[in-house]
Amino acid sequence: MPFEVEDHVAVDQHSTDHPDEAKRPERWARGLNAAQLAAVESTAPALLIIAGAGTGKTGTLAARVARLIDEGVAPNRILLLTFTRRAAQEMLMRAGRLSDGAATAQVWGGTFHSVANRLLRIYGRGVGLDPNFTVLDQADALELFGIVRSEAVETSGPRFPKKETIASIYDRVVGTQRPLGEVVRTEYPWVVGHLESLPPLFAEYTKRKRARRVLDYADLLLFWRGMMASPEVGPVVAERFDHVLVDEFQDTDPVQADIVHGFADRGCSLTVVGDDAQSIYGFRAATVENMWSFVERRPGADHVTLEDNYRSVAPILAVANGVLAQSDLHFDKELRARRSGERRPELVTCHDELSQARAVADSIL
Repeated sequence: MPFEVEDHVAVDQHSTDHPDEAKRPERWARGLNAAQLAAVESTAPALLIIAGAGTGKTGTLAARVARLIDEGVAPNRILLLTFTRRAAQEMLMRAGRLSDGAATAQVWGGTFHSVANRLLRIYGRGVGLDPNFTVLDQADALELFGIVRSEAVETSGPRFPKKETIASIYDRVVGTQRPLGEVVRTEYPWVVGHLESLPPLFAEYTKRKRARRVLDYADLLLFWRGMMASPEVGPVVAERFDHVLVDEFQDTDPVQADIVHGFADRGCSLTVVGDDAQSIYGFRAATVENMWSFVERRPGADHVTLEDNYRSVAPILAVANGVLAQSDLHFDKELRARRSGERRPELVTCHDELSQARAVADSIL
């Protein structure tokens, strides 16, 4: 899932209220507040970091990578999973500034799909996969669905779902791991009349992929999960890494969560970072339940909450905290402002996008 998630807070911005930092020789420890330092130094086999908005989670995760390398962990035995390639590059660049830059370049860092692509080419034969597969991008997958749709079923009816809808249903079923009938009835009710036509269509789509030796994005994750669950292949894949770190864990789907826990089940140290108040990708099968159930799946996990906000001033956070206090989030947090400023948020009513743009421009200029 190519989520664009950024954190513009750098570790070296956290330069206040740290009387002991001069006593610490490690570069990665400089500028960290108490909660960030606890997250970076935790040695628990499983660690959940609840990182509120603007609390420096990227810098904290980068410092944790740097600390692991400084303490002797081979960088190529660290796996860092993010939702964009850019996020992985930024995090490793920061870690390189806090430790050995050449060493951090050896860390396995990337998106779920890019790492799956690499690992499947190494270990895929163990789950019946030809390692010389080609990855089907979203446009090509949609085209294949269109071909299968036109050939496999009777589509002359005026309301037969379009290929875009069929592909969306398929991705939803795979990502959420929910039954097809449940997904269609709850999220695509206008397709219920064609429900019986979908299983053979999906089967034909899968058959065509296998014949062409191609995998779509969903396949990359499903085969990776299959490898982790395999009694023969799973231990071999997990043995490659000592530490697995996952960014934006609130935006993982059930398949991705199973992959991550598969490493921990086989002895890898697991660190996940996220915020249940920032889960916005439910439409892509992501579920905040992965965060809420983390401690249940990993009994004895360490739990650190980052609440010092370096991005917004107190009046803005007062509004945010007031809204969050009325939600049904599982992890309590209260963001605290570390920036000075007393300008209060304003509620401005605009009649259209043009007047909205003018109001924003007038408030800035």
